[in-house]
Parts: sequence; C-alpha cells; structure tokens
Amino acid sequence: MTYEKLLEEAYKKVKQINISSDRFEIPKVQGHFEGRKTVLTNFFQIASHIGRQLEHFQKFMLRELATSGQKEGDRLVLNNKVPSAKINQKVEQYVKEFVLCKECGKPDTELIKEDRLSFVRCLACGAKHSVRSKI
Repeated sequence: MTYEKLLEEAYKKVKQINISSDRFEIPKVQGHFEGRKTVLTNFFQIASHIGRQLEHFQKFMLRELATSGQKEGDRLVLNNKVPSAKINQKVEQYVKEFVLCKECGKPDTELIKEDRLSFVRCLACGAKHSVRSKI
C-alpha cells in the first residue's frame, strides 16, 4: 500500500471535528416560572449544542443547583425558583469542566469512561484529561 492509501484509510477511521472559525458560544437558558417551579424550555438544545448526554448534563445541573427536577417532554422542570443568571453560571461551569479541552480550549471533545474513571478526550489536539466521574 502506498502512503496516500494508508493516509486515506486513517482519515476514514478518525472522528470528524467541526473546523469552523467562529467562536464557541454557549446558548443562554430560556424558561419561565410556573408557581414555585422553574421551567427550562431550551435545556435539550443546550445539551445537544455542547455535545453531551442529556442524563449527565441534567444530573450535574440538578446537583449544582441543589434542587430536584424532571424531564417533561422537551423541557426540564426544576422544583424550585432558580434565577436564570445562576443557571447560566452552572452551564458555563459544566462546559469548562466537561466540554472544553484544557490544552487547546476547543469544544471538540468527547466524554469517555475507562474502568471507573471518566476522561475528556480532545478530537482536535488529542489531549486527554480526567474529570470527576461522580456527579
């Protein structure tokens, strides 16, 4: 096999990353209060935008906001009144800890689990660093 053929096969096996030049923007939460509850209407869009499993993201948010909540259709309902500024702050904290690469700062990462440890592996630079596995 020639070098070009081997390189072509390697590129087929590597996960594709988004090489856009625009800055990575975290969407702000949208929602409203219903009585004593907070309803987040774009929670699932945020989870898909940052590329993480919904359950992991939801578990982190509920623990950090010290409240209980549940999915209702395509919304997340928190059982307390929580200001949007606090929710946005926790979303940013999640992104810093579980999404952005600590080496190159790019959001092109994946969350992987090896044995009982969780790691963030960067698809852009190849770096791998551990994150807290218990949320």
